Amino acid sequence: MQWYFWVSIVLAIIIMLLILFAVIFSYVAYRMAFYSSPRRKEDPHGIPKGEQYEERKEEMFAMIDEMNAVPYERVYATSYDGLKLSARYYHVKDGAPLQIQCHGWRGMGVRDFSGGCKFAIDSGFNVLLIDHRGAGESEGKVITFGIREKYDVLTWIAYSLNRFGAETEICLTGISMGAATVLEASAFDLPKNVKAIIADSPFSSPEEILAVVSAGMGMPAKLVMPFIKAGAYLYGGLKIEGGAEEAVKKCKIPVLIIHGEDDRFVPAEMGRRIYAACASEKRLFTVPGAGHGLSFVIDREGYERAVTEFLQKIFGESA
Repeated sequence: MQWYFWVSIVLAIIIMLLILFAVIFSYVAYRMAFYSSPRRKEDPHGIPKGEQYEERKEEMFAMIDEMNAVPYERVYATSYDGLKLSARYYHVKDGAPLQIQCHGWRGMGVRDFSGGCKFAIDSGFNVLLIDHRGAGESEGKVITFGIREKYDVLTWIAYSLNRFGAETEICLTGISMGAATVLEASAFDLPKNVKAIIADSPFSSPEEILAVVSAGMGMPAKLVMPFIKAGAYLYGGLKIEGGAEEAVKKCKIPVLIIHGEDDRFVPAEMGRRIYAACASEKRLFTVPGAGHGLSFVIDREGYERAVTEFLQKIFGESA
């Protein structure tokens, strides 16, 4: 009986250690992927690491500084779950169409849209450059890869129509997670004022991009995904579900998808799959040699031409 007792003790210890490991690993996964500290300090010059960004950093810094010098109004709205959301509003002229621009994961609007925002303004659009929940001056400590952010897009649409008038024409624009977010929002019954969507470097679904990133870090996606989902649910109250690829099957709005062919974070194949799944009028523009979110920097002329042609078809010469 003594050996049985000690085997039972050892097994109990092993089980407890496994449970402890699962709890700790799930928490670490949550902190890495989803958590945003309320005491965060964000640097607009904090571009992602890697050679693709290093080669273009001076050009990117110049665009960021130029965008920071453009006057704007700080505006606020309240999310469906009570968070105070913040955005920069750039006014060009009364009655102009509006772009609502959504930045990427752990990004900042003034950094991720330093080129795209200035281009939109120069093209005659008023711009609402939002801070996602858990970013910039917006409240929140959980980043949700578009799962909750898509509802915040609805909040900003409602804010815009209330403030600028019920006939205001809107284009939803996003990059990376912001691109996935506006595409997920396309599945809603959006107001007729929302005329177009531009999605730069979108991922197909939260689960798939988390799996890709995990694999890129040398961790087997099938093995770690249960811990990632557990961490999201246990510590962030978040259920990993949905995605842009599924949402666009219900889309009724013209969509322009942009993707860099050398995207090492969100594979260009995701953009192509979203394009193939999209049920509405659509266009795909890819840039050879461009990394994640770098299509504007790598091929500015082609990017601006593709966007201008797309928007002028919808908004006329006001775009």
